[in-house]
Amino acid sequence: MRYISTRNSAVQYSAAQAIAQGLAKDGGLLTPFYIPKLPSKALEDLKDMAYQQRAVYIMKMFLEEFSVKELTDFANAAYGPDKFDSPAVAPVRTVDGDIHCLELWHGPTCAFKDMALQMLPHLLTASLTKTEEDKTVCILVATSGDTGKGALEGFRDVPRTKILVFYPKDGVSQVQELQMVTQEGGNVGVAAVVGNFDDAQTGVKRLFSDEAVRQELADKGYFFSSANSINWGRVLPQIVYYISAYCDLIRDERIALGQTVDICVPTGNFGNILAAYYAQEMGLPIGQLVCASNSNNVLTDFLRTGLYDRDRPFHNTISPSMDILISSNLERLLYALTQDTAEVEGYMAQLNENGRYQVSSKVLDKLQKRFKGYFCGDDETKRTIRSVYEEHGYLIDTHTAVAFSALEQYRRETGSDSPAIVASTASPFKFCASVLEALGETGIASGLDALDQLSAKTGQPAPAPLAGLRDKAVRFSQVVEKEHMADAVRSLLG
Repeated sequence: MRYISTRNSAVQYSAAQAIAQGLAKDGGLLTPFYIPKLPSKALEDLKDMAYQQRAVYIMKMFLEEFSVKELTDFANAAYGPDKFDSPAVAPVRTVDGDIHCLELWHGPTCAFKDMALQMLPHLLTASLTKTEEDKTVCILVATSGDTGKGALEGFRDVPRTKILVFYPKDGVSQVQELQMVTQEGGNVGVAAVVGNFDDAQTGVKRLFSDEAVRQELADKGYFFSSANSINWGRVLPQIVYYISAYCDLIRDERIALGQTVDICVPTGNFGNILAAYYAQEMGLPIGQLVCASNSNNVLTDFLRTGLYDRDRPFHNTISPSMDILISSNLERLLYALTQDTAEVEGYMAQLNENGRYQVSSKVLDKLQKRFKGYFCGDDETKRTIRSVYEEHGYLIDTHTAVAFSALEQYRRETGSDSPAIVASTASPFKFCASVLEALGETGIASGLDALDQLSAKTGQPAPAPLAGLRDKAVRFSQVVEKEHMADAVRSLLG
């Protein structure tokens, strides 16, 4: 399996090189040259396996130079009981007949990013060995809320790594911020960026392509890599949980083998739903991919018109991990649909220069065969949290609620009654204030006291990793302008 840049297919990389490097030097995203197909009996075989075994089976198809023993060791370490509070790792909960919720938040940071970021450190450190890299990797991360903590926890005190997370000042929830600024570990750093997530993400990409900064780091024995979903090592483990969810539904006789399911994913950077697309390409019987957005509905408009236009008002919403206007992983989908790196490079150049691009009618037709896009605002998000809780006794967070709303809109518009899987991306306790308001509470407690208030309201305990934040000291308070993010890197590396 070889990997290429979405903007230039001339240079090819091994899986280890792609994971170690993170981002292509031309600014493109490293992506598989082709997507392998599941063997004919794969789903039948996988349905009786544990999650860890499923991960090894699927990831091995993309990681030919990694042995089964290596991947087995990685999967057992990443998804063991000391990391995840459910033996299923990513359990599927039936909410209403043929609507099933894929709970991706049972890991150490209570968000779906754990599903990949507990695996990535193992893949990355092994890749450094395979590529005979003698420098220390400096991992740069831009986060809209959940990736940051997931990456910090995953790479905490991992040898030969340093990690620096940038998050938008005033752009994440109180719990998300506390999770990051109290992070333990001798190799970690955190800085708030004055601006929004797109400013932080653009700044990280700029650092990757700044030859002067790269050389400065090389002279000190470091090189850049990424733990954002621009790194293939982030996207690959996410493919696993969609296939795993389907296998769980077969095993539990909720669906028949080969039956088509729709998948609805709340997404901002497009990585999570892209993984579902790759699962579909591998042969998983997925009907429609429903892309759920909040008021920052750039993806909804793109899927409906083929015009990607980032020049629009930016909204700070109660689903902050989706407050994104530049969806990086869309570039991988464009390559998958066009198989033309020059065409993709042209779209990205237009986005950089003009803030917009219009795909061809051929690409738009392919998009609309696979994807439907819907969005909702904060009021609808709260209404959905309340209705799901009152009707089904099921508590969801603000991002999962956006997905439930999108699925409702899709079913109402199309009349579809196919079984559906909704990706539940975070514990509701990460967004206590908004969830409490949705449930009709007033006088919302501040900070971590809101965890107790939500527990009292619902009778559900707060996840241990969040309740444990009370005992953590704040370690990081640095705030940087977006033009001076390199200074934070220098500060971390000394």
